[in-house]
Parts: sequence; C-alpha cells; structure tokens
Amino acid sequence: MTRALTDRRGPIVVAVVTALIAVSTVLSPPAARAASFSGSLAAAVAALPVAAESNSGYDRALFPHWIDADRDCQSARAEVLISEAVPGTPLTFTSSGNCTVATGRWSSYYDRATWTAAADVDIDHLVPLAEAWGSGARTWTTARRQAFANDLADPRTLVAVTDSVNQAKGDQDPATWLPTYDRCRYVAEWVAVKLRWDLAVDPAERSVLQQYAGQCTVTVTVTGA
Repeated sequence: MTRALTDRRGPIVVAVVTALIAVSTVLSPPAARAASFSGSLAAAVAALPVAAESNSGYDRALFPHWIDADRDCQSARAEVLISEAVPGTPLTFTSSGNCTVATGRWSSYYDRATWTAAADVDIDHLVPLAEAWGSGARTWTTARRQAFANDLADPRTLVAVTDSVNQAKGDQDPATWLPTYDRCRYVAEWVAVKLRWDLAVDPAERSVLQQYAGQCTVTVTVTGA
C-alpha cells in the first residue's frame, strides 16, 4: 500500500479512496438510537400518534411469546414471576432445574389481591397483543412482534396480575376497561408502553387518556424499543 501511494498512480488512488469513503458515509448513516421521552402524563399523551385501529388479519401466533431469550430454561413468563414476586418471598419450582415457577407470593395491583400459587397469576401484556396489532404492530416484522411480546427490559410491558381479572380485561383498551385500583398508574404505564413501541391511539382511547392525564400527577419516562 505504501508503494502504491508513492508511484505515479498515487494521486489517482488517493482520490478514488477518498471518493469511496465519502460515498460510504452518505450511504451508511449512523445506527438509529432508541427515542426517549420524559415529561408529564399530559405531555406523554399528546406525544402519541392518533389513528384508527384495524385488527384485520390479527392472530396471536403472530406474536411468538413466552420465549427463553437468554436460554436459561426460564421463559419470559417465569422471568416476570420471579422479578415481580414480593421481595423476600421464597419461590418454589416444579422441578430441580428451576425452570417453571410453582409457588411464591404476588400482589396484583389491578385488584389488590395476593396469590401464592403461580397458576393463579397471569402475565398480562399491559397493551394487549391484539391492541398492539391494531395500533401499528401489523406492519412490524415477526422479530419485532416477538420482542414486544417478551419485553423484559421495561417492567411496564408485562405485569403479574390475577388471572381472572386479566381474562376479564381481554383485548380492551382504557376506553372500555380500567382496573379497579391504581388507575393513574395503569394509564401512565399504558401510555409509556405505547410510546416505547411507537404505537398509536384511537380517538376514544385518547379521550380517556387525556381525562386521566388531567387528574393524575405522574411523570412518564421511557426509552424507545
């Protein structure tokens, strides 16, 4: 390389290399960083895009969930049960491999009930999978839908709650369903998850979120996924 740059072709070689570097810089922009937000609940609601929802084509199987991302034999469900167990509570497992949680102690903030059997606890996708699909996830890759369905990086995305309450909630958004207790928390977490995953809200949903934003003194801080 040193000899090539010192012979008669040197200026040409340097010019070509310089041009290639310039083109590479234009064609290869820096990797995008996850967007972040921190502000009042009202500001967070205002930051959400508004769009009509379409659930056409939705299938739960399009969101591969309860995967074992770190290959430690514990699925995303088990990881949430472990992380959300009441501090200091001993856990038991269904086998010596500690893969599946059997018992512990969990408090469901939706209804303020406490449970000791893991079978009585559901891991709720705070923003349901069908809601995510209709709010923008229908355009995602399967890999991104999988990441959403197993999001352990933000504890607001997945929450341990009473199974019957989760079943009653189903795929509803805050326009038609809110928990009995801690509604300011729920609304703030709903908004945070939608911001994190760049999901839209429909007009009826936004109206309810705005109503609670006017009542709840909450700061929403979130990093985009």
